[in-house]
Amino acid sequence: MGFDIVHVYGLTETYGPYSVCQPQPAWAAMTSNAGAALRARQGVGMLQAERLRVVGADMRDAPADGATVGEIVMRGNNVMLGYYNDPDGTSSAFDGGWFHSGDLGVVHPDGYVELRDRAKDVVISGGENISTIEVEQALMSHPCVLETAVIGVPDEQWGERPRGYVVLKPNTDASGPDLVEHVKQRIARYKAPGRGRVAKTSTGKIQKVILRDEAWAGKTARIQG
Repeated sequence: MGFDIVHVYGLTETYGPYSVCQPQPAWAAMTSNAGAALRARQGVGMLQAERLRVVGADMRDAPADGATVGEIVMRGNNVMLGYYNDPDGTSSAFDGGWFHSGDLGVVHPDGYVELRDRAKDVVISGGENISTIEVEQALMSHPCVLETAVIGVPDEQWGERPRGYVVLKPNTDASGPDLVEHVKQRIARYKAPGRGRVAKTSTGKIQKVILRDEAWAGKTARIQG
């Protein structure tokens, strides 16, 4: 359609964009899927802020291997001073002198950061961390899927398992087993979800909190196994 799209990333606490996925000349020659995957990353820090960091619990930077997951932290002129009348929340958010976003990501060898999940959305199944974003991307690659959301639901054997909620495109048809098999062909088979429905706000945003509340109703804790 003629749009030149540039992906930026930020939060309310950073007054808007903090990083930009600056396109590289070599990306123009790539296939649409490969190029889109690169352009969808959260990118590198903007000039007004410190570089985008991905760190472990000890605040050490994750290696730039595209695989080691850590939390995205930020510091710079466009990062807030703190939460209004909430000194405890502010202290926790700025532990180690950097603002903790609650987003989990990896750093690729070219220095570009890619978001993998929200810390609260990671599914821990049988001791394995499963990124809901990774599962959602696998579901979205199915030609019949219009929208999707993945959450963790209780499981007697594994503690919790991912469950997928999908909306199909108009005039298309795909069964739950079809979608599960599609995911298994793209990511590790143990990450494949079940099926469900989608809950949205009036603005059309999928509400994972509603899906989570329904799935965990009657449970005394959301840490299982």
